[in-house]
Amino acid sequence: MPNPVRRVDVTERRARLARNHHLAPGAQAETATDAARGLVCLHATDPSTVYMSARARVPGMAIADLDRALYEDRSLVKHLSMRRTLFVFPREAMPYAQAGGSARVAERERKRLITEVEKAGLFTDGARWLDEAGDAVLAALDGGDPTSYTALRDALPVLQGSMSYGEGKSWGGQVSIGPRVLTVLSAEGRVVRATNDGSWKVSRNRWATTESWLGAVIEPMAEVDGVIWLVEQWLRSFGPGTENDLKWWLGSTLTLVRKALSALDVVQVDLDGAVGYLMADDAEPVSPTEPWVALLPALDPTTMGWKDRDWYLGPHREPLFDTAGNAGPTLWSDGRIVGGWWQDDAGEVVTHLLEDVESDVRQALDTEAEALNEWLGGERVMLRFPSPISKRYA
Repeated sequence: MPNPVRRVDVTERRARLARNHHLAPGAQAETATDAARGLVCLHATDPSTVYMSARARVPGMAIADLDRALYEDRSLVKHLSMRRTLFVFPREAMPYAQAGGSARVAERERKRLITEVEKAGLFTDGARWLDEAGDAVLAALDGGDPTSYTALRDALPVLQGSMSYGEGKSWGGQVSIGPRVLTVLSAEGRVVRATNDGSWKVSRNRWATTESWLGAVIEPMAEVDGVIWLVEQWLRSFGPGTENDLKWWLGSTLTLVRKALSALDVVQVDLDGAVGYLMADDAEPVSPTEPWVALLPALDPTTMGWKDRDWYLGPHREPLFDTAGNAGPTLWSDGRIVGGWWQDDAGEVVTHLLEDVESDVRQALDTEAEALNEWLGGERVMLRFPSPISKRYA
């Protein structure tokens, strides 16, 4: 590829983030499905993240609006994909997410489960057992209503059994094999997390076959074609970014990333000495947006969107990210992270600045915290990955 055509500085990157991620005034999304499209997908490891990520980008969005998109319109679908992470994808993205991300995860999960059940002495032929277990689940779900894991386990002896982990360790115990079968089937695109028996803050999935829930199976395609599509969508949402960013976000290989970049009409740009990429029809400079602030939830797609984060995270990695790279809730101002937030024991939002900001920014953050408090209505959200700073001060 040719040398970078121009420099894209931090100010422009932050302006692109604000517009493309529906955070700037005048750029917000109309629906939760539109918000997901603008970000390729929404993180769903924490069930509440999906709702709060959408709420930050869709003025006036109610919990019922997102429930409708997930469970009635089914324009959004929960799906295990890149980096073995649960996301919510726009329905039309499913074939590409399956080919470009989920299939790789499925292969690893299948091999790992077979190895572990054989090592545990549960089955001498783990592959045969897993095939039989998968077929039994699909048969049980065929043509029926979405079903909980508990009901499937009780009806299907092939899902019963457990393995030891961490033997001799204080954190050791037993892990059931049944949920792992559903993990494999979901990553293979054969079943989906359909309805939810819990509230918006918890995950108590009922399972359905993909065909029954979406009205069709996921059409197969080559991995590289799925990766090409995902890379283009990422560049349009998160670009400019580096090969390293793309490799990390996809959970893929540099070889596949480079194949995708070669197949797309992209241009190189200079990211302060690093080589970045933009789609060729999106390479013109963009101007700064109006001032904006946001309180984004843990694992928000914007916070987690790049591997190289210094241009928006600055020196705040240690107080906001755990050692595994999971981000807690963050305060944003004009495309950069300026602090974190959490809820106290009464469910009230508490903000904590990590750097000095202007008084109007402080006031805007306070106003947004009050709006989030009102939206939460006193309900406390329990996070799987709270930020280190919240543990320190909460």
